Amino acid sequence: MKSNLRITFDFEHELWGRGLTRVAGVDEAGRGPLAGPVVAAAVVLPIAWGQAGLPRELEGLNDSKVLSEARREALYDFLTGSKSVAFGIQAMDHLVIDRINILEATHLAMNGALDLMLPLPAFALVDGLPVKSLRIPHQAVVKGDALSYSIAAASVLAKVTRDRIMKELDRQYPGYGLGLHKGYGTAQHRAALSRLGPCAIHRRSFGPVAQALGRHPVSSHIP
Repeated sequence: MKSNLRITFDFEHELWGRGLTRVAGVDEAGRGPLAGPVVAAAVVLPIAWGQAGLPRELEGLNDSKVLSEARREALYDFLTGSKSVAFGIQAMDHLVIDRINILEATHLAMNGALDLMLPLPAFALVDGLPVKSLRIPHQAVVKGDALSYSIAAASVLAKVTRDRIMKELDRQYPGYGLGLHKGYGTAQHRAALSRLGPCAIHRRSFGPVAQALGRHPVSSHIP
């Protein structure tokens, strides 16, 4: 079904008009999976792009979930290689997630991504719900990755970064299919979890992993 959402610079234009020239889009990837880190990204796109339009290399920039892997990779390479774009990317691993919970780990990653940007952005557009702990003023935008170019750019950086991490973890922990499902609770992943038990990077605070750990109290996949 075709979405009625339209991605624009409208949110950014409103903020730029108030004199806020460094507006960051903020998004995350990996809140739902059973394994691996959660990754957040913050991106400041230049005002000039909001006035003249996106460069042709960013044609089709949108919510990373609706883009092909090849297109996400191309967008990632251009965004991270452009001197006009400021960005920060931060990951919080499964240990942090299990210690403080996935929501708090996500918010910690968002703040970490912003901290990597100097000077700190004046304002942030955040995908989803408000983040009380965010260190700068912000506006939460539901489905923001399909409405704001800045948030969409952050969604691409977060997802590509996490997907690359999961492909590497797949090589370290074979048998689960991490490179394919990226740690999400697919039927294939749950079957492997039931068969093999959790490995070192599974989130033990998540129900399916805790249940599998109960069936596999000792596992050769846990160092």
